[in-house]
Amino acid sequence: MQDADFESSPDAYSVKLETFEGPLDLLIHLIKKNEVNIYDIPIALITRQYLEYVGLMRELNLDVAGEFLVMAATLIHIKSRMLLPRPGPGDEDEPQEDPRDALIRRLIEHQRYKAAAELLHERETLRSAQWGRPDERVAPIVGEEYEPELEVDLFSLISALRDVLHRLKNRPMVLLPPEQISIETRIEQLLSRLSETVACGFEELFADAGTRADVIVTFLALLEMIRLKLVRVFQIGGFGAIRVYKRARPADAPHPIGDPEARERKASALKIEE
Repeated sequence: MQDADFESSPDAYSVKLETFEGPLDLLIHLIKKNEVNIYDIPIALITRQYLEYVGLMRELNLDVAGEFLVMAATLIHIKSRMLLPRPGPGDEDEPQEDPRDALIRRLIEHQRYKAAAELLHERETLRSAQWGRPDERVAPIVGEEYEPELEVDLFSLISALRDVLHRLKNRPMVLLPPEQISIETRIEQLLSRLSETVACGFEELFADAGTRADVIVTFLALLEMIRLKLVRVFQIGGFGAIRVYKRARPADAPHPIGDPEARERKASALKIEE
């Protein structure tokens, strides 16, 4: 256990992940999750959910860039324009553009870019893979239908956290003395639980979380474990169950936040530059 001076409280912990994506990725995630047509976005529903996600991200001290807030303002502006009365058929010579059209064009272009990047990544993965999925000849031996697992992105994790917080409201209230557990301590607890099984369901990590603060600390601990490469998180299909797998930490893994050794190395590097 590290010295208490280096323990991270949720308020002092700022999350910065390499896999953090932008506001367009969040919008596409919400469109897919709600199973709506990208060419006919229900702007009121998507705006409400987008603002809820951004609010939750800020509560988690996620590094929410200004572009997320700009997109929030854009969505609110589009929503307000759609609430205005539209001119009748004979009022104007040219029909007005749908307020959503510019946003839809950006989303389509972004999807194409992402699809191209994912295709290149898949080709690279296939070239380096040693074991492929079973083909039709061995499928009867394998048994159940093959269901690929996808590595979870941040927005899918936040979506699962949102569901956990909603279910927490229905639990009976238990009044206990306030105790703020550190993220480091929570990581140790979660790693101990994961050492007893091959994998753990996402919601199982929050089984002993009785308050919203406990849920937030647990989620931040999970994000830190992902950053430190202590675990890998996968999802069955696009929006299936999320499972957490413990992994052996590689040599090039990042150091924990507040690690004294990491601070000393950083200070030495700054002195050398000077």
